[in-house]
Amino acid sequence: QVHLVESGGGLVQPGGSLRLSCAASGVNFKITPMAWYRQVPGKQRELVATTAISGSTNYTDSVKGRFTISRDNTKNTVYLQMNNLKPEDTAVYYCHAGYVTTRGIPLGSWGQGTQVTVSS
Repeated sequence: QVHLVESGGGLVQPGGSLRLSCAASGVNFKITPMAWYRQVPGKQRELVATTAISGSTNYTDSVKGRFTISRDNTKNTVYLQMNNLKPEDTAVYYCHAGYVTTRGIPLGSWGQGTQVTVSS
């Protein structure tokens, strides 16, 4: 049904920037909430940022002021601009399409993920 393809991950030094993209198909994108999660080995997947149908956004405290989520409804794509990256941002980043509860629990579909490594 829903197909999500993440791209833009890679190796970056602390303080650097990356821009992740998630291209969506099989979904009415403009009426679908979107989100970015991240996960490191041995830990639960963590909600990073959400963007609602209206375009309003929310962020986990650890990335506020550094990350920006946005959506382009003409391209069926959601982005995560990551600035001033820190080693603790290292994770696999996953795109999510669908609703997220007020507690951050995902209810929709996942992409395959893209690796972000922040290291000197």
